[in-house]
Amino acid sequence: MQNYESINVLGEKLETCSTDPETGFYRDGCCNTGPDDFGSHTVCTVVTQDFLAFSRSRGNDLSTPVPAFGFPGLKPGDNWCLCAARWQEAFEAGVAPRVRLRATHQAALENCNLADLKSCGIDLS
Repeated sequence: MQNYESINVLGEKLETCSTDPETGFYRDGCCNTGPDDFGSHTVCTVVTQDFLAFSRSRGNDLSTPVPAFGFPGLKPGDNWCLCAARWQEAFEAGVAPRVRLRATHQAALENCNLADLKSCGIDLS
């Protein structure tokens, strides 16, 4: 059975990713996950224009608002919980956004390499 405890990739309590815009699969501001989160929305990032263009080119337009789903559309600088596999794909393509490790759920490690995440980390002391 998979562990969905709110622990980050550093083994600490998971921090909030963003409440404006409200992110997370459960729209709780955190990159929490559970058995119904098939995309593993677990990597807390600071999105960039390059990443947003990359995601759009892969069929996931995160820039355009979708009011019916309460989605405001993202702009560069927004914090957002990304699908772990999409972040890893963007990393391999050289366009991964920076990562807030303390707000990235440990489940991201099922799809992402910790060294890759740390190389893009913005909150290591």
